Amino acid sequence: MLIEERSYNIKGLEYTIRCAKPEDAHSLAEVRLQIDGETENLDRRRGEAYLEPEGFEALIKADTEKETNLFLVAEANDRIVGYSRCEGSPLSRMAHKVEFSVGIIKDYWGHGIGRQLLDHSVAWADETGIQKMTLQVIETNIKAIDMYKKVGFEIEGVLKRDRLLADGNYYNTIVMGRFRL
Repeated sequence: MLIEERSYNIKGLEYTIRCAKPEDAHSLAEVRLQIDGETENLDRRRGEAYLEPEGFEALIKADTEKETNLFLVAEANDRIVGYSRCEGSPLSRMAHKVEFSVGIIKDYWGHGIGRQLLDHSVAWADETGIQKMTLQVIETNIKAIDMYKKVGFEIEGVLKRDRLLADGNYYNTIVMGRFRL
């Protein structure tokens, strides 16, 4: 699925939100690897479940063709600095919802990139008739949880002791959902 490209200037950073293109695959592989090594907010450690550029290219092509998928990138300073993805299910009993995920390079946090990717995704979901968006977020990522609540996500549950982080402690995963208004 495609959306219209948009440019922003927030806190002195100019960036663009647009749909991912197959030619972004190499950059996305590098960006995801970098993001995974910069934060423990995501599921993977650096290098785990590495996705080759060819895998990203196939994913982008498939997402462009599927009505229930959306793959966005954020571009600043002539490079991809973040991405988000909404993935629907081919199963008829789950076809009404999508799972949202997002990742931003740490140097670009604080410029509203995550919020813009989320806002575009929510608008797309509402416009295409998606009834529910879901996501998972680690309990320590309070900024993200607050941002999700601001756009209508609610806490639906808690997966207790779900993630083991580098400090040797287990943390809960918060399951959130947003129903179409």
